[in-house]
Amino acid sequence: MMSRLSRLLKSRRPEIGAALGATTALWLFSVPPIQANDTGGIIAWQPGIEKYALQIADQHCSWYGKYAVITSVHAWYGDYIGFQCRRAGRWGPPRR
Repeated sequence: MMSRLSRLLKSRRPEIGAALGATTALWLFSVPPIQANDTGGIIAWQPGIEKYALQIADQHCSWYGKYAVITSVHAWYGDYIGFQCRRAGRWGPPRR
C-alpha cells in the first residue's frame, strides 16, 4: 500500500518533489535563534547581535525569576553566544 507522500514523490511532476525537498532541507538546516531552559542557553551568533544578546538572554531568564550572565561569545557564523541564568541573591543584583 503506497502512501500519499510516496505517490507524490514518484509522480511525474518533478516540481512537487522539488518543493517538498526544498521545504524539508529548510526545516532540517534552519538554526533556531535561541535554545535555552531555566539554567541558561545559547543564542545563534549573527552580525550586530552582541549589543542585544544580554537583553535577549535576560528576557528569557526573567521567566524563571533569574538574571542572565553572558559566559561566551564566539563571533563567527554557525556558532553561539552562551549564557547562564542565575538567581538573584547575596552576590547578584537585587530582585526586580
